Amino acid sequence: MWTRTQILNFWREEIRQLVTVQSSDRPWQLPVAAALATGLPLLVGAWFGHLAYGLVSSLGGLAMLYLPRTPLHHRMVVVMAAAFGMTGCYALGLISHQIPALMMPMLVFITLLVTMVCRFYRLGPPGNLFFIMAASIGAYSPADVPHIPLMVGLLAMGTLLAVLIGFFYSLHVLRFHSPLPVTPLPPPTFDGVVVESVVIALAVGASLGLAQIFQMEKAYWVPVSCLAVIQGASLRAVWSRQLHRILGTAIGLAIALAVLSLPLTPWTIPLIMMALTFVIETAVVRHYAFAAAFITPMAILLAEAATLGHTDPMLLVHARFVDTCLGSVIGLAGGYCLHHTVLRSRIGTALRRLIPARFLT
Repeated sequence: MWTRTQILNFWREEIRQLVTVQSSDRPWQLPVAAALATGLPLLVGAWFGHLAYGLVSSLGGLAMLYLPRTPLHHRMVVVMAAAFGMTGCYALGLISHQIPALMMPMLVFITLLVTMVCRFYRLGPPGNLFFIMAASIGAYSPADVPHIPLMVGLLAMGTLLAVLIGFFYSLHVLRFHSPLPVTPLPPPTFDGVVVESVVIALAVGASLGLAQIFQMEKAYWVPVSCLAVIQGASLRAVWSRQLHRILGTAIGLAIALAVLSLPLTPWTIPLIMMALTFVIETAVVRHYAFAAAFITPMAILLAEAATLGHTDPMLLVHARFVDTCLGSVIGLAGGYCLHHTVLRSRIGTALRRLIPARFLT
Protein backbone atom coordinates (compact mmCIF):
# COMPACT_ATOMS: atom_id res chain seq x y z
CA MET A 1 0.00 0.00 0.00
CA TRP A 2 1.23 3.44 -0.90
CA THR A 3 1.21 6.15 1.72
CA ARG A 4 -0.41 9.52 1.12
CA THR A 5 3.05 11.09 0.75
CA GLN A 6 4.05 8.54 -1.91
CA ILE A 7 0.85 9.16 -3.88
CA LEU A 8 1.39 12.93 -3.75
CA ASN A 9 5.01 12.54 -4.84
CA PHE A 10 3.95 10.25 -7.70
CA TRP A 11 1.43 12.72 -9.11
CA ARG A 12 3.80 15.63 -8.49
CA GLU A 13 6.37 13.87 -10.66
CA GLU A 14 3.74 13.17 -13.34
CA ILE A 15 2.76 16.84 -13.44
CA ARG A 16 6.44 17.85 -13.61
CA GLN A 17 6.99 15.57 -16.60
CA LEU A 18 3.79 16.81 -18.22
CA VAL A 19 4.92 20.45 -18.16
CA THR A 20 8.57 19.78 -19.03
CA VAL A 21 9.59 20.87 -22.52
CA GLN A 22 12.67 19.14 -23.92
CA SER A 23 15.34 20.91 -25.93
CA SER A 24 15.85 19.99 -29.58
CA ASP A 25 18.50 20.50 -32.24
CA ARG A 26 16.23 19.32 -35.08
CA PRO A 27 16.65 21.57 -38.16
CA TRP A 28 13.57 23.68 -38.89
CA GLN A 29 13.70 22.55 -42.51
CA LEU A 30 12.68 19.00 -41.54
CA PRO A 31 9.11 19.92 -40.49
CA VAL A 32 8.80 21.91 -43.73
CA ALA A 33 9.93 18.92 -45.81
CA ALA A 34 7.56 16.61 -43.92
CA ALA A 35 4.67 19.02 -44.49
CA LEU A 36 5.42 19.02 -48.22
CA ALA A 37 5.62 15.21 -48.33
CA THR A 38 2.14 14.87 -46.81
CA GLY A 39 0.54 17.96 -48.35
CA LEU A 40 1.60 17.87 -52.01
CA PRO A 41 -0.27 14.60 -52.77
CA LEU A 42 -3.42 16.18 -51.35
CA LEU A 43 -2.97 19.27 -53.51
CA VAL A 44 -2.56 17.06 -56.58
CA GLY A 45 -5.65 15.09 -55.59
CA ALA A 46 -7.63 18.32 -55.16
CA TRP A 47 -6.42 19.55 -58.56
CA PHE A 48 -7.68 16.43 -60.34
CA GLY A 49 -10.83 16.12 -58.25
CA HIS A 50 -9.77 12.90 -56.49
CA LEU A 51 -9.07 13.89 -52.90
CA ALA A 52 -9.45 10.28 -51.71
CA TYR A 53 -6.53 9.26 -53.94
CA GLY A 54 -4.46 12.13 -52.57
CA LEU A 55 -5.15 10.96 -49.02
CA VAL A 56 -3.71 7.52 -49.77
CA SER A 57 -0.56 9.03 -51.27
CA SER A 58 -0.33 11.45 -48.34
CA LEU A 59 -0.13 8.46 -45.99
CA GLY A 60 2.86 7.22 -47.99
CA GLY A 61 4.49 10.62 -47.53
CA LEU A 62 5.03 9.76 -43.86
CA ALA A 63 7.99 7.63 -45.01
CA MET A 64 9.91 10.91 -45.12
CA LEU A 65 9.97 10.91 -41.30
CA TYR A 66 12.32 7.89 -41.24
CA LEU A 67 15.16 9.96 -42.67
CA PRO A 68 18.10 9.60 -40.22
CA ARG A 69 20.78 12.22 -39.55
CA THR A 70 23.55 10.18 -41.18
CA PRO A 71 25.54 10.62 -44.44
CA LEU A 72 23.55 10.86 -47.66
CA HIS A 73 24.07 7.28 -48.85
CA HIS A 74 22.82 5.86 -45.55
CA ARG A 75 19.88 8.29 -45.37
CA MET A 76 18.58 7.20 -48.75
CA VAL A 77 18.91 3.48 -48.02
CA VAL A 78 16.91 3.87 -44.80
CA VAL A 79 14.13 6.02 -46.26
CA MET A 80 13.77 3.77 -49.33
CA ALA A 81 13.55 0.71 -47.10
CA ALA A 82 10.88 2.50 -45.04
CA ALA A 83 9.00 3.34 -48.24
CA PHE A 84 9.02 -0.31 -49.30
CA GLY A 85 7.94 -1.45 -45.84
CA MET A 86 5.01 1.00 -45.65
CA THR A 87 3.83 -0.06 -49.09
CA GLY A 88 3.93 -3.74 -48.12
CA CYS A 89 2.13 -3.16 -44.82
CA TYR A 90 -0.61 -1.14 -46.51
CA ALA A 91 -1.07 -3.84 -49.15
CA LEU A 92 -1.41 -6.56 -46.51
CA GLY A 93 -3.89 -4.39 -44.60
CA LEU A 94 -6.02 -3.95 -47.73
CA ILE A 95 -5.98 -7.69 -48.33
CA SER A 96 -7.09 -8.43 -44.76
CA HIS A 97 -10.08 -6.09 -45.24
CA GLN A 98 -11.55 -8.58 -47.69
CA ILE A 99 -11.77 -11.26 -44.96
CA PRO A 100 -12.68 -9.73 -41.57
CA ALA A 101 -11.64 -12.89 -39.72
CA LEU A 102 -8.15 -12.46 -41.18
CA MET A 103 -7.77 -8.88 -39.97
CA MET A 104 -6.48 -9.57 -36.45
CA PRO A 105 -4.01 -12.39 -37.28
CA MET A 106 -2.70 -10.36 -40.22
CA LEU A 107 -2.08 -7.33 -37.99
CA VAL A 108 -0.32 -9.54 -35.42
CA PHE A 109 1.90 -10.95 -38.18
CA ILE A 110 2.69 -7.49 -39.58
CA THR A 111 3.46 -6.06 -36.14
CA LEU A 112 5.67 -9.02 -35.25
CA LEU A 113 7.65 -8.91 -38.49
CA VAL A 114 8.02 -5.13 -38.60
CA THR A 115 8.99 -4.84 -34.91
CA MET A 116 11.61 -7.58 -35.25
CA VAL A 117 13.14 -5.89 -38.29
CA CYS A 118 13.11 -2.44 -36.62
CA ARG A 119 14.76 -3.82 -33.49
CA PHE A 120 17.29 -5.94 -35.38
CA TYR A 121 18.46 -2.91 -37.39
CA ARG A 122 18.00 -0.44 -34.48
CA LEU A 123 15.67 1.80 -36.47
CA GLY A 124 15.17 5.08 -34.63
CA PRO A 125 11.93 7.00 -34.02
CA PRO A 126 9.19 6.74 -35.22
CA GLY A 127 10.16 3.06 -35.34
CA ASN A 128 7.38 0.67 -36.29
CA LEU A 129 4.57 3.18 -35.69
CA PHE A 130 3.79 4.35 -39.23
CA PHE A 131 4.11 0.85 -40.68
CA ILE A 132 1.37 -0.36 -38.33
CA MET A 133 -0.67 2.80 -38.96
CA ALA A 134 -0.54 2.11 -42.71
CA ALA A 135 -1.63 -1.50 -42.15
CA SER A 136 -4.45 -0.47 -39.78
CA ILE A 137 -5.83 2.21 -42.08
CA GLY A 138 -5.58 -0.19 -45.00
CA ALA A 139 -7.49 -2.84 -43.05
CA TYR A 140 -10.40 -0.42 -42.61
CA SER A 141 -10.33 1.03 -46.14
CA PRO A 142 -13.39 -0.05 -48.15
CA ALA A 143 -11.50 -1.12 -51.27
CA ASP A 144 -12.74 -3.98 -53.44
CA VAL A 145 -10.28 -6.56 -54.75
CA PRO A 146 -9.98 -4.97 -58.24
CA HIS A 147 -9.06 -1.64 -56.61
CA ILE A 148 -6.26 -3.01 -54.40
CA PRO A 149 -3.49 -2.53 -57.03
CA LEU A 150 -4.66 1.06 -57.58
CA MET A 151 -4.62 1.85 -53.86
CA VAL A 152 -1.21 0.25 -53.33
CA GLY A 153 0.14 2.14 -56.33
CA LEU A 154 -1.14 5.43 -54.94
CA LEU A 155 0.59 4.85 -51.61
CA ALA A 156 3.78 3.79 -53.42
CA MET A 157 3.71 7.07 -55.37
CA GLY A 158 3.43 8.92 -52.06
CA THR A 159 6.47 7.10 -50.71
CA LEU A 160 8.35 7.89 -53.94
CA LEU A 161 7.61 11.58 -53.42
CA ALA A 162 8.82 11.24 -49.82
CA VAL A 163 12.11 9.73 -51.05
CA LEU A 164 12.60 12.57 -53.54
CA ILE A 165 11.84 15.26 -50.97
CA GLY A 166 14.13 13.48 -48.50
CA PHE A 167 16.93 13.49 -51.08
CA PHE A 168 16.71 17.20 -51.88
CA TYR A 169 16.21 18.08 -48.21
CA SER A 170 19.37 16.11 -47.36
CA LEU A 171 21.38 17.85 -50.09
CA HIS A 172 20.40 21.17 -48.55
CA VAL A 173 20.71 20.40 -44.85
CA LEU A 174 24.06 18.57 -45.12
CA ARG A 175 25.60 21.82 -46.32
CA PHE A 176 25.02 23.33 -42.86
CA HIS A 177 24.91 20.35 -40.47
CA SER A 178 27.52 17.63 -40.24
CA PRO A 179 25.99 14.13 -40.45
CA LEU A 180 26.20 11.70 -37.59
CA PRO A 181 28.49 8.72 -38.21
CA VAL A 182 26.97 5.36 -39.10
CA THR A 183 27.84 3.22 -36.10
CA PRO A 184 28.08 -0.58 -36.39
CA LEU A 185 24.98 -2.41 -35.23
CA PRO A 186 25.37 -4.04 -31.80
CA PRO A 187 24.81 -7.81 -31.70
CA PRO A 188 21.05 -8.54 -31.55
CA THR A 189 19.68 -10.24 -28.46
CA PHE A 190 16.94 -12.84 -28.34
CA ASP A 191 15.03 -10.90 -25.69
CA GLY A 192 15.25 -7.58 -27.49
CA VAL A 193 14.40 -8.82 -30.98
CA VAL A 194 12.11 -11.83 -30.43
CA VAL A 195 10.58 -11.73 -26.95
CA GLU A 196 9.69 -8.04 -26.94
CA SER A 197 8.39 -8.21 -30.53
CA VAL A 198 6.11 -11.12 -29.69
CA VAL A 199 4.66 -9.34 -26.63
CA ILE A 200 4.10 -6.13 -28.61
CA ALA A 201 2.47 -8.00 -31.50
CA LEU A 202 0.14 -9.93 -29.18
CA ALA A 203 -0.87 -6.72 -27.37
CA VAL A 204 -1.61 -4.96 -30.67
CA GLY A 205 -3.60 -7.98 -31.86
CA ALA A 206 -5.52 -8.11 -28.56
CA SER A 207 -6.41 -4.42 -28.87
CA LEU A 208 -7.85 -4.97 -32.35
CA GLY A 209 -9.60 -8.16 -31.20
CA LEU A 210 -11.34 -6.29 -28.38
CA ALA A 211 -12.32 -3.53 -30.79
CA GLN A 212 -13.93 -6.15 -33.02
CA ILE A 213 -15.69 -7.78 -30.06
CA PHE A 214 -17.10 -4.39 -29.04
CA GLN A 215 -18.08 -3.87 -32.70
CA MET A 216 -16.25 -0.56 -32.97
CA GLU A 217 -16.59 0.99 -36.40
CA LYS A 218 -13.31 1.82 -38.17
CA ALA A 219 -11.23 1.04 -35.09
CA TYR A 220 -7.92 1.61 -36.89
CA TRP A 221 -6.78 3.96 -34.10
CA VAL A 222 -7.01 1.29 -31.36
CA PRO A 223 -3.90 -0.73 -32.38
CA VAL A 224 -2.00 2.46 -33.23
CA SER A 225 -2.67 3.88 -29.75
CA CYS A 226 -1.70 0.55 -28.17
CA LEU A 227 1.57 0.49 -30.10
CA ALA A 228 2.42 4.10 -29.25
CA VAL A 229 1.98 3.43 -25.52
CA ILE A 230 3.56 0.00 -25.09
CA GLN A 231 7.03 0.92 -26.35
CA GLY A 232 8.21 2.95 -23.37
CA ALA A 233 11.68 2.19 -22.08
CA SER A 234 10.29 1.24 -18.66
CA LEU A 235 6.94 0.54 -17.03
CA ARG A 236 6.96 4.08 -15.64
CA ALA A 237 7.62 5.40 -19.15
CA VAL A 238 4.73 3.29 -20.49
CA TRP A 239 2.42 4.72 -17.82
CA SER A 240 3.53 8.30 -18.53
CA ARG A 241 3.17 7.78 -22.27
CA GLN A 242 -0.36 6.43 -21.77
CA LEU A 243 -1.29 9.41 -19.60
CA HIS A 244 0.21 11.88 -22.06
CA ARG A 245 -1.45 10.21 -25.03
CA ILE A 246 -4.94 10.19 -23.49
CA LEU A 247 -4.59 13.81 -22.36
CA GLY A 248 -3.14 14.90 -25.68
CA THR A 249 -5.85 13.04 -27.56
CA ALA A 250 -8.58 14.66 -25.48
CA ILE A 251 -7.21 18.09 -26.40
CA GLY A 252 -6.64 16.94 -29.98
CA LEU A 253 -10.25 15.84 -30.35
CA ALA A 254 -11.37 19.32 -29.35
CA ILE A 255 -9.05 20.68 -32.06
CA ALA A 256 -10.40 18.07 -34.49
CA LEU A 257 -13.97 19.06 -33.71
CA ALA A 258 -13.11 22.69 -34.39
CA VAL A 259 -11.41 21.73 -37.66
CA LEU A 260 -14.31 19.51 -38.76
CA SER A 261 -16.72 22.35 -38.03
CA LEU A 262 -14.96 24.55 -40.59
CA PRO A 263 -16.27 24.75 -44.17
CA LEU A 264 -13.74 22.21 -45.46
CA THR A 265 -13.06 22.00 -49.18
CA PRO A 266 -10.65 19.85 -51.24
CA TRP A 267 -8.26 22.83 -51.17
CA THR A 268 -8.43 23.70 -47.47
CA ILE A 269 -7.84 20.10 -46.29
CA PRO A 270 -4.28 19.94 -47.79
CA LEU A 271 -3.38 23.26 -46.18
CA ILE A 272 -4.66 22.10 -42.79
CA MET A 273 -2.77 18.79 -43.14
CA MET A 274 0.46 20.60 -43.95
CA ALA A 275 0.04 22.93 -40.97
CA LEU A 276 -0.68 20.01 -38.63
CA THR A 277 2.33 18.05 -39.91
CA PHE A 278 4.62 21.05 -39.45
CA VAL A 279 3.46 21.59 -35.86
CA ILE A 280 3.74 17.87 -35.01
CA GLU A 281 7.26 17.48 -36.34
CA THR A 282 8.35 20.65 -34.60
CA ALA A 283 6.84 19.66 -31.24
CA VAL A 284 7.12 15.86 -31.01
CA VAL A 285 10.75 15.88 -29.85
CA ARG A 286 9.99 18.59 -27.30
CA HIS A 287 6.66 17.58 -25.74
CA TYR A 288 4.83 14.35 -26.63
CA ALA A 289 1.43 15.28 -25.16
CA PHE A 290 1.42 18.59 -27.04
CA ALA A 291 2.31 16.80 -30.29
CA ALA A 292 -0.40 14.17 -29.66
CA ALA A 293 -2.96 16.97 -29.55
CA PHE A 294 -2.21 17.62 -33.23
CA ILE A 295 -1.56 14.00 -34.24
CA THR A 296 -5.22 13.20 -33.54
CA PRO A 297 -6.81 15.65 -36.01
CA MET A 298 -4.16 14.75 -38.61
CA ALA A 299 -4.96 11.04 -38.29
CA ILE A 300 -8.71 11.72 -38.51
CA LEU A 301 -8.21 13.74 -41.69
CA LEU A 302 -5.96 11.06 -43.19
CA ALA A 303 -8.53 8.32 -42.67
CA GLU A 304 -11.83 10.21 -42.83
CA ALA A 305 -11.42 13.31 -45.01
CA ALA A 306 -12.85 11.58 -48.08
CA THR A 307 -16.15 10.93 -46.24
CA LEU A 308 -16.46 14.22 -44.35
CA GLY A 309 -19.92 15.70 -44.72
CA HIS A 310 -21.50 12.24 -44.48
CA THR A 311 -20.58 11.65 -40.82
CA ASP A 312 -21.55 13.56 -37.69
CA PRO A 313 -18.27 15.17 -36.44
CA MET A 314 -19.30 14.65 -32.81
CA LEU A 315 -19.82 10.91 -33.35
CA LEU A 316 -16.46 10.70 -35.13
CA VAL A 317 -14.65 12.51 -32.32
CA HIS A 318 -16.31 10.35 -29.65
CA ALA A 319 -15.35 7.16 -31.50
CA ARG A 320 -11.69 8.19 -31.78
CA PHE A 321 -11.52 9.04 -28.06
CA VAL A 322 -12.91 5.62 -27.12
CA ASP A 323 -10.42 4.03 -29.54
CA THR A 324 -7.53 5.88 -27.90
CA CYS A 325 -8.57 4.97 -24.35
CA LEU A 326 -9.00 1.27 -25.21
CA GLY A 327 -5.72 1.10 -27.11
CA SER A 328 -3.83 2.92 -24.36
CA VAL A 329 -5.17 0.63 -21.62
CA ILE A 330 -4.20 -2.48 -23.60
CA GLY A 331 -0.81 -0.89 -24.28
CA LEU A 332 -0.34 -0.33 -20.55
CA ALA A 333 -1.22 -3.97 -19.84
CA GLY A 334 1.20 -5.10 -22.54
CA GLY A 335 3.87 -2.82 -21.10
CA TYR A 336 3.37 -4.45 -17.70
CA CYS A 337 4.00 -7.87 -19.27
CA LEU A 338 6.96 -6.50 -21.18
CA HIS A 339 8.68 -5.08 -18.08
CA HIS A 340 7.62 -7.69 -15.49
CA THR A 341 10.74 -9.77 -14.87
CA VAL A 342 8.99 -13.07 -14.09
CA LEU A 343 6.48 -12.88 -16.96
CA ARG A 344 9.16 -11.82 -19.40
CA SER A 345 11.39 -14.71 -18.32
CA ARG A 346 8.60 -17.24 -18.77
CA ILE A 347 7.69 -15.91 -22.18
CA GLY A 348 11.35 -15.99 -23.21
CA THR A 349 11.76 -19.58 -22.03
CA ALA A 350 8.71 -20.70 -24.00
CA LEU A 351 9.89 -18.93 -27.14
CA ARG A 352 13.38 -20.40 -26.93
CA ARG A 353 11.80 -23.85 -27.10
CA LEU A 354 10.04 -22.90 -30.34
CA ILE A 355 12.75 -20.84 -32.04
CA PRO A 356 16.33 -22.14 -32.50
CA ALA A 357 19.15 -20.17 -30.95
CA ARG A 358 20.76 -19.62 -34.37
CA PHE A 359 17.75 -17.55 -35.41
CA LEU A 360 19.56 -14.23 -34.95
CA THR A 361 22.96 -15.28 -36.29
